[in-house]
Order: sequence, then C-alpha cells, then structure tokens
Amino acid sequence: MITSIQYNNKTYQIDLSKPIDISIPLRAADDNVTAWYVGVPKFTPVMENGFIGDVNLGGAVNFRNIFFNPHGNGTHTECVGHISKEQHTINKCLQEFFFLAEVISVTPERIATDSIITQEQIEQVWQNNGAKAIIIRTLPNNKNKLLMQYSNTNPTFMDNKAAQFLTNNGIEHLLIDTPSVDREEDGGLLKAHHVFWEYPHNTQQQRTITELVFVPDAVLDGSYFLNIQIASFENDASPSKPVLFRINS
Repeated sequence: MITSIQYNNKTYQIDLSKPIDISIPLRAADDNVTAWYVGVPKFTPVMENGFIGDVNLGGAVNFRNIFFNPHGNGTHTECVGHISKEQHTINKCLQEFFFLAEVISVTPERIATDSIITQEQIEQVWQNNGAKAIIIRTLPNNKNKLLMQYSNTNPTFMDNKAAQFLTNNGIEHLLIDTPSVDREEDGGLLKAHHVFWEYPHNTQQQRTITELVFVPDAVLDGSYFLNIQIASFENDASPSKPVLFRINS
C-alpha cells in the first residue's frame, strides 16, 4: 500500500503495509521491563457475583482488569503534564500523530558512574533535515532492553544541553530507548524534561517525550516517517506504539 506524502515542499513515498513497531509490549510476566521501582503488569480476570472473566476457567468471555504504570512498564509517551502543576494530559497535548523523523545511534559517554547522551554526540551523527521527531538508539543495542529491570541501575540519560540543542533545531517529539531523558536520581530537578518543554516560562504543550522504545538493529540510521499511537488517556502519559515507515528512494 504505497502512499505519497507532501512535506516541506518535498514528496515522499512510504509503504503503509510495512510498518516497523518500535514499542515494547506490556506483558503479564515477571520479565516484563520495569523502571522506577514499580512491579510488573498484572492481568487478572474479573471474578464477581458468579461471573467468571476467563474462558479457560469456564467463563463465556475473557474479561480482565489490567494494572500497570505507564512510566514504569513499557513504551510510553508523555506530555508536559508529567512535570507541571497544571493538569495537562497527553490526550489533549498530542493532536498530530504523523511526523518526519530521524533515527540516530549513539554510544553514551561514561562520566564517573553515569552514562550520558551529550550534545556533541548528537551533533556528530544527526543531520537537520526539517524533521520534527528524533529517535535515539543507544549502543550497544542489546535485546535485554526488552526485559531490563531498570530500577536502581542509574540508566543512561540525556544531558540537558543536548535537549536544548534539539529544541533549538525544531525537534518536538523526542524518542529514546532508556527509561528517562533524565537521571534516575537527580533530586527531582528533571532538567532535560524542563528544558525540552520550556516549562514553566514558555511551555510547549505540543511537544512529547517517548521513553523505553526499542529500535531493532535492522532499522538503519536515517530518515523515516513516524506514527505515534497512544490510548486516549486523560493522564500525563499513555502506553504508546510508535511505528516507523521507511521512505522509498
């Protein structure tokens, strides 16, 4: 299913029948990815007043309650409501869902006990082609990212100067394969979040941050179109399904 897209006075072609899902799914399993000291997702059938919400237990339908944390249990997209006193929600802030995007790969810099994505690293591999979205894949790109228990591991994060560089160059949607753009323990400063959303003095509600993606090695660095799919949660964040489409040459 080939479609043509007009973007910045250029025409691009993509094949909608060949999406590349870069989300980590939510699973009711002990090895589901976790962060921020939350437990794994729980999927439990409703069992009330004689009703059985499990076909294998004699019920007519599967009818489950699901307990999870958007920030700690998988790929999620968040808005400025994550750090604001005001009640911004991802359902209201994210009003467009399709963007030109650039995939880049960086090897984070080791500084003492920290693993940091710096502005200099991004500058070395990123070409500003007018894309509104950037997907940052950290190297090495081990598949254990799909199963990682991140709590209390001080995962890779982004220097706030790098976040500032991206916003200065028109990036409105930042995707990363770590639990956060900020350090796990930073005293609540969340500098990169504040810089990216320019909160509270010049708040950019339309911008989003998507964390805990996984970009397979088969996806080469370069330009793609990105579709960010969310559930319609009136919450600061939603589990999400970012999907890439290769641009036909």
